[in-house]
Amino acid sequence: MGLAGPDEAMPRVLCVEFYQGAPLSYLTETAARGLADLAAATTFVPTTTRTPEQYARVHLLEKPPAYAICANGGHLLVDGVDDPDWAAVVRSRNAGSAAPLAEIREHLARIGGDFVLKRRVASDLFAYAVVERAALPPAWVEDLTGWCAERGWRTSLQGRKVYCLPEALTKAAAAAEVMSRVGGATLLAAGDSLLDTELLAAADAAIRPAHGELHDTGWTAPHVAVTAASGVAAGEEIVAWLLTRSSESPGSAAGRR
Repeated sequence: MGLAGPDEAMPRVLCVEFYQGAPLSYLTETAARGLADLAAATTFVPTTTRTPEQYARVHLLEKPPAYAICANGGHLLVDGVDDPDWAAVVRSRNAGSAAPLAEIREHLARIGGDFVLKRRVASDLFAYAVVERAALPPAWVEDLTGWCAERGWRTSLQGRKVYCLPEALTKAAAAAEVMSRVGGATLLAAGDSLLDTELLAAADAAIRPAHGELHDTGWTAPHVAVTAASGVAAGEEIVAWLLTRSSESPGSAAGRR
């Protein structure tokens, strides 16, 4: 959570996700109230690399948003139901611009070592490996990135997961589809990973936290703000920023990783 200071000064937090019966993900109660206000004022679109099944574990609001983007743009959920037309569009784009998923899976199997704890395929769209970060060979991710780039794929290291995704599979494309459907005039976005760069770049205004993959690489853009805080406090700051900007931009859609 990135919190510092005396225990008595810690904020109240709300658990929004359980995994295998144990609490996993949290946000502050202040951020939770802000998200409810944001959902009432905008078309709020949770946007994530999680599969729909993984996303279903997260309960940010009492009533789920009408739209959600999962699998890095590979799935568009409408009232909780996967939109088959959008799924077909995504698969057609991937087939025309990138090597097949099977080739990526086979390569990941060949180059693994004891530092690879698990290998997974998400929604038959992309692959990822769960690794022991401390044991990763120095050039392993870099070599994988170069190999994938030659085949129309890209990589992203987030925590213990190394993702391999088709370059055409982006959150920005799915966000544009939602904007078209709802007639949104302004796109506000937030994100913290390299897989969020297209979404943040496509937004009219965006914000990222002072932690995570984007922060570690120093990524920025003129229209992208950076929080002063990091950790769970950055979540509060992001929600407050989105609320302020949405009040200045009627008809906005807000996406958050």
